Amino acid sequence: MTLLWQPSESRKAGSTLARFVTTAEAKTGKKFADYDALHRWSVEDRDTFWDLVWDFTGILAETKGERRSENSDKMPGARFFPDAKLNFAENLLRKKDDSLAIVFRGEDKVERTITWRQLYDEVSRLQQALLAQGVKEGDRVAGFLPNMPEAIMAMLATASIGAVWSSCSPDFGINGVLDRFGQIAPTVLFAADGYFYNGKTLDCLERIKAIGAALPDLKKIVVIPYVASKPALAGVDARATVWADFVAPYPAKDVAYTRLPFNHPLYIMYSSGTTGMPKCIVHGAGGTLIKHLEEQQLQCDIKPGDRLFYFTTCGWMMWNWLVSGLASGATVLLYDGAPSYPSMNTMFDFADAWGMTHMGTSAKFIDALLKAGTDPKKTHKLTDLRLILSTGSPLAPAGFDYVYSHVKDDVGLASISGGTDIIGCFVGGNPFGAVWKGEIQGPMLGMDVAAFDEEGHRLPAGQKGELVCAKPFPSMPVGFWNDPDGKKYFEAYFSTFPNVWCHGDYVEVTEHGGVVIYGRSDAVLNPGGVRIGTAEIYRQVEAMDEVVESLVIGQDWDNDVRVVLFVRLKPGVELDDALRDRIKLQIRKNTTPRHVPAKVVPVADIPRTISGKIVELAVRHVVHGRPVKNKAALANPDALDLFANLPELQN
Repeated sequence: MTLLWQPSESRKAGSTLARFVTTAEAKTGKKFADYDALHRWSVEDRDTFWDLVWDFTGILAETKGERRSENSDKMPGARFFPDAKLNFAENLLRKKDDSLAIVFRGEDKVERTITWRQLYDEVSRLQQALLAQGVKEGDRVAGFLPNMPEAIMAMLATASIGAVWSSCSPDFGINGVLDRFGQIAPTVLFAADGYFYNGKTLDCLERIKAIGAALPDLKKIVVIPYVASKPALAGVDARATVWADFVAPYPAKDVAYTRLPFNHPLYIMYSSGTTGMPKCIVHGAGGTLIKHLEEQQLQCDIKPGDRLFYFTTCGWMMWNWLVSGLASGATVLLYDGAPSYPSMNTMFDFADAWGMTHMGTSAKFIDALLKAGTDPKKTHKLTDLRLILSTGSPLAPAGFDYVYSHVKDDVGLASISGGTDIIGCFVGGNPFGAVWKGEIQGPMLGMDVAAFDEEGHRLPAGQKGELVCAKPFPSMPVGFWNDPDGKKYFEAYFSTFPNVWCHGDYVEVTEHGGVVIYGRSDAVLNPGGVRIGTAEIYRQVEAMDEVVESLVIGQDWDNDVRVVLFVRLKPGVELDDALRDRIKLQIRKNTTPRHVPAKVVPVADIPRTISGKIVELAVRHVVHGRPVKNKAALANPDALDLFANLPELQN
């Protein structure tokens, strides 16, 4: 692997992590020579580590309690800070001054700024309005919303009471929303009248009407005017009112925080739902808070006054992660709409305009920038940008090269990976570490990450296996909704290896202590009994100029499995024999003959979940003539039809 960048000694010394190391050494009497030594301690003495994170990040609580954990080596079953009482919203609303808390841009239509005082006051008014509706601890409040300031305000008001927040983005269809909210019976629904995407104005009122009709427990639907100044609510729902009217009776005053146990439910998140009804994953307030504070301050070096951005929607866990930046005193930059509208430079324009220090995006978007020839190093200053974060899928080596060749020379690049399941990361950035091409820097502190073989043994560096976390951590789900005996929760993560979290990714730990992710384990190809990660093939194919994106599956064939590669090509490019041969040669040269697809098939579109992840398993089902259980989970379900009964796969 190629070394691309390493932080200067002054940068390392000035990092929050360096300050944490000094504090940890003083507390423990130990010396931590490097990040690896710090990580070993954080895993071996988890009680002391997480206790120190609590104090170091200044978590506000009624009490931390005497105990740091119970059942500390049991998964599931471990609990952190079992006697603590706190409120999540209180920790995000520490500031009340006139500096900026939120900057919001909705494509080229809307730009707004919200100060900390304005944020606090609006949360106060919303809290009073929710209480007047009878919302109480444990009730569910839902958001069908763009990534706009009102989504944050509604979540914070919900959390201040001890109610549970759950959100979907407005690109979800009616069935997709009801598959989620229909399981949790919300009492209040927040929704925008519409949203902007790719220069178009899209209406939400008809969907709000249908969603409201199917949610009988709703007491109130609060509509935020976004695309119109006065949404036409007549005929939508008798329970519907606009935001301004909802809060009008309530003047701002001090927010009354309900302090509750560490594991009190905060969020309900959802699995992608492509193989059935989405699982409702319940996350606790304390675990979410302490995990996000650790990741953002220690791994990402987010400091008070930084400008934190992540391109996300309210249907992806990165929205929840982004909002937690408020707890570190960062200004949160929100963008809603198409990231490439009106040009591929839109995100970089936003960065320069507001002094962005941390830019979060997807591996897919970095690949799209590369393919489009975007060169922000020549067109933008990016003076304040210190860290680029990438997630959603493995970042290809070419994406690493692109960042340093065409975005900025002196910038950290943190490819991160975790998931909705843990509302955080297993592996990611390290302010002390070098960036090696194609590698995630390493495991997060407190996370005992390893690659296991099928018998449950740790694999040495250089060997591929299952991504596991062998010790408990605070942001494990409280459980699944409507899973009273915990059976679904256990089956999802703990049934593969006893007392070990098995995440379902196929990975390798490198000689540098970094991590390479090769795709989802359930999508791993198995030709001739040899396990191949799909990302190994994507990295080669999508480096080719002619290929926009690709999807690979294993097709059952002749008592074995053959590799089938689908490619979406640039406009005007045809898949002739010469291109097909070059694709196969590219894969053979840079991987192994086992990786070379038996079939390369052109397609016009590739199906994705609403959060943008390709759905290999759904395509595999279609190719084999099996039903796909939940097409409503897909952003473009019609794309699945392109894979049915293909003549190329009949011989």
